[in-house]
Parts: sequence; C-alpha cells; structure tokens
Amino acid sequence: MSFTQAALVAVLAGAGTYLVMHRTLTRIILGLGMLGNAVNLLILTAGSSPGNAPIVGEQAPVADPVPQALVLTSIVITFGVMSFLLSMAYRGWTIDGNDEVEDDITDRRLAEEPGEPVDHGEPT
Repeated sequence: MSFTQAALVAVLAGAGTYLVMHRTLTRIILGLGMLGNAVNLLILTAGSSPGNAPIVGEQAPVADPVPQALVLTSIVITFGVMSFLLSMAYRGWTIDGNDEVEDDITDRRLAEEPGEPVDHGEPT
C-alpha cells in the first residue's frame, strides 16, 4: 500500500467519523458513506497485489479478483442502503422541518432519576 492510498483511507475515515458525530441525519448518513468508502479502499489496496490482466502479455502474476469482487458487492449494498437512509431522512425532514436527532425524553428522564441498587447476588 502506498503512502497516498494510506493517507486517503485515513482522510476518508477521519472525515466520516467527524460527520457521524454530528446531530443531523444528513451528516450522519454522509459520514457512514465516507466510512464505507474508506473500508472499501482499504480492502482493495490491502488485498490486492499489482499484476497484469490475465489476457494481456506473457506469463505474469495476475491480480487476485476476490478483493475486487468483495468491494464491488459492498459498493452495491452501500448504494442501496444509503439511498434508503437518505429517502427516510428526507421524509423526516418534510414532516418535521428539520433533520436534527433529538434526545429521547424518556431516556433523559431515566438518566436523571436515581436508580435503585441492584442485587447481583453473592460473588463466587
């Protein structure tokens, strides 16, 4: 793996992580897409060695097609999931007028009230 490819994977993963930490659905979905692309690029660069096409030239080492097939499958699945999530986020935006993820009121109330001690039994 060259330095450029490693740097690109790091930038995509860092930007994707940064976007996932926001509270808007659009940024979260785009961040997940960037993380998926970083993983695809990592698999493609780490799993394949440079080689020639099996038809061209004389006897030379050929590239392994398995990482390429895995990445192609991942791209198709990611496209479908991202399209579905973006359509759901758009639907939520048309209903609510914003796409910010709010805290659940029940979770906030349960976090604020003191809990009863839980009996875990006797240690063994």
